[in-house]
Amino acid sequence: MIKKGFLIGLLLFGIFFGAGNLIFPAELGFRAGENFYSAILGFVLSGVGIAIITLVLGTMVKGGYKNEISIKVDPKFATSYLTMLYLAIGPFFAIPRTAGTSFSIGIAPVTGNGRLPLLIFSAIYFLFAYLIAINPSKLMDRVGKILTPMFAMLIVILIVIGNMNFHAINQGEMSTAMSALKTGFLEGYNTLDALAAVSFCLIATSSIKTFGFSSKKEYIKIMTVVGIVTAIFFSTLYIGLGALGNKFSIPADVLADPDINIGTYILSKSSYELFGSFGQVFLGAMTILTCFTTTAGLIVVVSEYFVETFPKFKYKTYVNIFTLIGFAMSNFGLNTIIKISVPVLRILYPITIVIVAIIILNKFVRLSKSGMAITVILTTVFSGIEVMGSVLKVKSINSVMTLFIGGDSGFFWMNIAVLGIVLSLLMKDKIKGDSFEI
Repeated sequence: MIKKGFLIGLLLFGIFFGAGNLIFPAELGFRAGENFYSAILGFVLSGVGIAIITLVLGTMVKGGYKNEISIKVDPKFATSYLTMLYLAIGPFFAIPRTAGTSFSIGIAPVTGNGRLPLLIFSAIYFLFAYLIAINPSKLMDRVGKILTPMFAMLIVILIVIGNMNFHAINQGEMSTAMSALKTGFLEGYNTLDALAAVSFCLIATSSIKTFGFSSKKEYIKIMTVVGIVTAIFFSTLYIGLGALGNKFSIPADVLADPDINIGTYILSKSSYELFGSFGQVFLGAMTILTCFTTTAGLIVVVSEYFVETFPKFKYKTYVNIFTLIGFAMSNFGLNTIIKISVPVLRILYPITIVIVAIIILNKFVRLSKSGMAITVILTTVFSGIEVMGSVLKVKSINSVMTLFIGGDSGFFWMNIAVLGIVLSLLMKDKIKGDSFEI
């Protein structure tokens, strides 16, 4: 049982492991300064905690998240939400981000951050990703399983030796432990792992069935081990990368350059300082290869979802569309992609958190069907309003938000979610969720 859980946990770690898991904790550690521990705690809570809970829950609900959301909210909402989610973990954010990270770590140290080198690299990168995605085979899966452990081992070596050799004390940008905790929690959204877990839970389920299990009790124990193993792997990696960034010194001119991503700079420069040209070249090559398999895999996953949900077009057509979108988005540059993605993620994550919360609660307590629908829909609406107020700097919206608990920290939506759940407990049209199924 433990062996099965460990092997599946290792597989899922490899599937989840991507560009954001590398660059965001390193940058957060640098910017956190003296409040590092609070910042990394917030990052782990959202980047690991929410993702693992979402993953484990998805393996234990009958029909997956699409069925649960259709029952508790509305089938059309389920389709709209999942479509937005797949577009986020696919062509608009995650796919171009893997290409951008590959370029920043593997190519930019040699060519610089020019537009032409990025265009040429991304064209070649997406051409090969397209060739694999159009005819997916076991080769991509095998390559990913080999490369990911190798790449992870290199990062572990970099973390250990880097933390032993770097001792800079960064001033940081986070004035208090509470602000660092909030920033870390919101930065954890950028990993996209909680959103990806909604779709990746199907891989966990099929993997357990492949290994085999004798009873529902054993199934639950295996998934418990999977959750623990995956959480330990990611938490250890995040804390180590964050600590590396926290101790790494960055020149003022680099910090002032808008085209340089701090996370990729820390990884690339520290590798060079510790291991010389070989270390930088090896890190770059491994980053490109690992991100490449992730890119091709995401094109396949998103295209398959769209074929199933919107069968008007064939699989090849969707592969064409999403490859071209990913290519176009990647040429905006890594920092721009991240900047664009943040508002969308700050809408999608609260919805995901609330959906997971009401699914779990409804398994044990009868909740109003209309109340659950209202809760999710209002969370969606007010998350959008909250983000709009933040991005557009609408003073009237921001002033109202600050009157509520967490409103000045980007968590106004929690007030709406709690109110909606209370209403769901009080309203009459209550339904009891099915028991956990396998």
